Amino acid sequence: MLLSKIADELHVQQPERDVEILDVTYDSRKVLPGSLFCCLRGEKTDGHRFAAQAVEKGAAALIVEERLPLPVPQLLVADGREAMARAAACFFDHPERKMIMLGVTGTNGKTSTTYMLKAVAEEAGLKVGLIGTIHNLVGDEVVETERTTPESADLFRLLNHMAERQVDLVVMEVSSHALAQNRVAGIRFKAALFTNLTQDHLDYHKTFEAYRAAKKKLFYQTDLTIVNDDDPAAGYMSQGLPCPVWTMGIYKGGDFYAKSIEITTAGASFHLFTPMGDGRVDLHISGLFSVYNAMGTAALALAAGIPFQIVRKGLQKLPCVVGRLQAANTFGHPFAVYVDYAHTPDALKNVLTTARGFAKGRLISVFGCGGDRDHGKRPIMGEISGQNADFTVITSDNPRTEDPMVIIKNIEEGIRRTAAAYTVIEDRRQAIHHALDMAQDGDVIVVAGKGHETYQEINGVKHHFDDREIVEDYLGEDGDDLGT
Repeated sequence: MLLSKIADELHVQQPERDVEILDVTYDSRKVLPGSLFCCLRGEKTDGHRFAAQAVEKGAAALIVEERLPLPVPQLLVADGREAMARAAACFFDHPERKMIMLGVTGTNGKTSTTYMLKAVAEEAGLKVGLIGTIHNLVGDEVVETERTTPESADLFRLLNHMAERQVDLVVMEVSSHALAQNRVAGIRFKAALFTNLTQDHLDYHKTFEAYRAAKKKLFYQTDLTIVNDDDPAAGYMSQGLPCPVWTMGIYKGGDFYAKSIEITTAGASFHLFTPMGDGRVDLHISGLFSVYNAMGTAALALAAGIPFQIVRKGLQKLPCVVGRLQAANTFGHPFAVYVDYAHTPDALKNVLTTARGFAKGRLISVFGCGGDRDHGKRPIMGEISGQNADFTVITSDNPRTEDPMVIIKNIEEGIRRTAAAYTVIEDRRQAIHHALDMAQDGDVIVVAGKGHETYQEINGVKHHFDDREIVEDYLGEDGDDLGT
């Protein structure tokens, strides 16, 4: 593709000379001859510093926010991140226009909703692309991911791959970071869902208001917005939008609502009412939050033209979502263990409340908080565990570059407000083992914070670590005397 065509797409001044572009990238280490290198300004680095290196490796042109003394054509733009997204969309011939695009944003529920929607769309006979936290999927093909929403050059490369594989529908988790950094700029979504909003990522956004504003950006590039009307931020999210808004809820009702809800260890059942039909839905995933996720899924699916009865069938076929209130095999021991990704205050409260509902004995919570992330939520989560669990084991999560005991002390500030019973075991494996050792008949253990993750990041190094694997290895091989 000629650089001049990309310049037209960006509505910027034409380059002093035209060149053929063979790739779009922002990583100087991945530059190939003919690449368009995008100079992005970040929190810690500035891509302009690596432009010379990119040119040495064969970059044919640059996208810059300031002119550089380098012998290649340069497109001068006001926002390098938005420009990269639009340049990548142009270079890959707008793959997003060849598929139904559905987006999901919110603090919690994004992953579960996207997997529910994948099940529904496949029940309708559609080939589905999924972009999200666990991994990206192109039909049954797994494409590993480092970010919930990839950088735009990577995102459009992935969307192009999906279009080439004849994907019909793409469901995407759209993170607040991605929205703030314009990674999805230029994508027009057929429908987008707002799940909920609670404290998270304030290490990046600094204020809750900025976090909330980032989320709302999604709804200015969709044909239809769906909001959880039971969430306090619903009014803010739906106000002043240039598109129709559908609402959903349990307490307030709405266009989509649930009645006669039953929550058990086996799942959640409810009667779902929609403008396109109503009927009983039996989920294999427990928790009131799963009812919300199912309602949001139904709304997105119906917006995409999938019939209501197919929506019901698809929701009921999904066995579980990896790392979301996922039961571990306890090998006949008289207690239950669930692994969950809950790493925010609201998510931890939801999963503990759900587990409390079917615990015949005590509820034991095992959790920590990630390092180099929002410090403010740590004492809040400690207090939540103290209020909702009978016993808490505070441990390490992904400390990253922080001292795990500093993180744990932050959590302790909150749990001490409750006078709840707890212990501190820094080593996460030992913490899980301790909870299993103390479990009695009818107890429920919730191991929270990592869910689907198969690693623990310590001092910048990722070590293999899978909460469910730890539980099952201990109970299956060394746990013969547990629970007695």
